Amino acid sequence: MSESGLILILAVLILGGIIATVGDRIGTKVGKARLSLFNLRPRNTATLVTILTGVVVAASTLGVLLATSGPLRKGLFELERIQRDLRRTRSSLEAINQELTVARGQKVTTEAELAKTRAERAQAQKLLTATNKSLQQAYADRDRANTIRQQAQAELNINQQQLAAVSAQATALRTNISQLLAERQRVIAQSEEEIRAKSIEIQAKTAVIQEREKQVQNLEAQQAFLAREIARLEQVAEGLRLGNVAIQRGQVLSSAVLRVEQPPAAQSAVDQLLREANRTANQLARPGNGDKDQIILITKANVEQLVNQIDDGQVYVVRVLAAANYLTGETPIQVVTEAVQNRVLFEAGEMVASSSLNPGEMSDAEIQQRINLLLAAASFRARRIGILTDSVEIGRVQNLITFIEKLKAFDRPLEVRAIAAERTYTAGPLTVQFEALDQGEVVLRSQT
Repeated sequence: MSESGLILILAVLILGGIIATVGDRIGTKVGKARLSLFNLRPRNTATLVTILTGVVVAASTLGVLLATSGPLRKGLFELERIQRDLRRTRSSLEAINQELTVARGQKVTTEAELAKTRAERAQAQKLLTATNKSLQQAYADRDRANTIRQQAQAELNINQQQLAAVSAQATALRTNISQLLAERQRVIAQSEEEIRAKSIEIQAKTAVIQEREKQVQNLEAQQAFLAREIARLEQVAEGLRLGNVAIQRGQVLSSAVLRVEQPPAAQSAVDQLLREANRTANQLARPGNGDKDQIILITKANVEQLVNQIDDGQVYVVRVLAAANYLTGETPIQVVTEAVQNRVLFEAGEMVASSSLNPGEMSDAEIQQRINLLLAAASFRARRIGILTDSVEIGRVQNLITFIEKLKAFDRPLEVRAIAAERTYTAGPLTVQFEALDQGEVVLRSQT
């Protein structure tokens, strides 16, 4: 307790004692004097004085306390308001505590979200960095592609010029062939004329015939050489027209006729085919660089499908084909596989294609053109029914020339057929020979 509080209590006690003593003496004097107030009896008057003295004591005590203690005054006169303020303050404090609890929870959630946002920002920054690198790489690839395209355009222009030169050379070679055929006919006619003119001179006639036959053989050899040269030049022209193409779409890189008796052997056979295709692709796309590098690509699903297809003991023609056109030096080479059952498609002597002609009303060129059309029809039908080779073989060229020469002796309409020379399977090739029919009867047949 403070010193001022002790002094206040001591003063109240002393004041109360003094007032009580004074009141007692006043009451005694009033009683002895037998005074009367307010028409009361003296005894009642003494009681009233005592009561008033007690009231004065209480009032003076309360007055001293109120005069000397501000908190007492506030507690006495403002207690109810203070209690109301206290209750409101407690309610506000509870609400503030609840809001503080909620705010703390929100703070924890916000901190977690902030950490998550920072992590996402870091991830986004990494992704942005990777994207920028990819974009820079894409720009570099685009620049390289533009450079390659410009180079390819320049090469294409050069190839087009070469194509024009090759076409002119092919035209000149065809003209030479026509001249050689005419010369052959002239030499044959001249030989026959000299033979008839020199019927008496048997030895000389024989020598002349032999000389003319040598000339004919030389002309035929030249004709065969020029035909091969034209085919080679046409192939070169086709390559020049398409650009510097080393491998064309659908080109066969390897093939084999397989019959797998045991399923585990299928995988080994397919692997061997793929190795052979890789060697061929190296030789075509990268000449001079060896053939040990793995440059072909094929999906695992394609290989598994092929292995499952050929392991049933049937005979299949399996081929590995280029999936697109590829320029020289371009790698990797995407390939696909193909497996077809090796069935019999033509029996020996079966007709493949036919055409009609009248040798008596047609020139040599027209007869040759009709035979070429017959060969084209045979090749088309062979591919349509499933033979995998791209061309039809005719055996020796001399046999075909002999057949055409004998065909010219007929002066009536004939049916000319291309027939299979032997049993032909899906794997091919298809070899044909020719026969001429007059009203359904075979009158001429070529040798194979």
